[in-house]
Amino acid sequence: MVYTVRDIHTLGVKMSSKINWLVAHTSPGALVLQQWLTENGVSYSLAQKYAQNGWLKKLSSGVYYRPNAQGDIKPTWVDAIQALDVQLGVPVHLAGLSSLTHQGLSHYLQLNKEQVWICVKNKSSLPKWFREFPYQNWFYCGNHKLEVNPEKDLKRITVKEKELTVSCAELAAYEVVDAIGKLISFEHVAELFQGLVNLSPRKVQDILERSSSVQANRIFLFLGRYYDHQWVNRIDETRIKLGAGKRQVVEKGRFDERYQITVPEILSVKKGEQHDG
Repeated sequence: MVYTVRDIHTLGVKMSSKINWLVAHTSPGALVLQQWLTENGVSYSLAQKYAQNGWLKKLSSGVYYRPNAQGDIKPTWVDAIQALDVQLGVPVHLAGLSSLTHQGLSHYLQLNKEQVWICVKNKSSLPKWFREFPYQNWFYCGNHKLEVNPEKDLKRITVKEKELTVSCAELAAYEVVDAIGKLISFEHVAELFQGLVNLSPRKVQDILERSSSVQANRIFLFLGRYYDHQWVNRIDETRIKLGAGKRQVVEKGRFDERYQITVPEILSVKKGEQHDG
């Protein structure tokens, strides 16, 4: 194709105006998806020209990121989640252990690459670039027995200088309890609960009332009572599904009579009674 002087001028003006838009709507390191670009007037061919001129760097088909001036910045897992949320409109939130960690409620340091907990309704529908994001280990937790109420259960916080949607502390606590035996051990969750002294009893009540997981509800209440947290005394257990019969949560544990569940032997004595006698 042969371009006229007018064509070249028009293309140059369009590139310039859209570059200004790109700079205004993204930050260095941010992922930029072709679907989102197209929706905002940046065609595939124009995006290719941006890549050729260094305004974008290509990661995979239809997936770019915005470099910084030094060219030494790469997108992180935060950018990946933000792109899902903002550019594709996928309901996703930082969940469980990751949510607690980034709200300062977990003292655990994760070594090597961070294992990031996220909650999505259908992980199989996630785009390939997200599932195969470089150097990332996603932990998918699905609350199939609890319908998340975005207005009540989710909040926005700053993670690595970018805004993400995360589960509130009460939902994050429920998510780690629900993941026992799948993503996390009972002992690890018990240690996390030791620091959850300021949970809102109103929010805990609301979440547990909506939960249809008898096991998760029992464990949540057991751990609250084990540490004698004040919030658990304000929970009306008669409105929570606790079912009937015994539940074996761990093997070779001890049996808790109140909640009819097996718990690790290390939790055989209540926290406040360990130094009695």
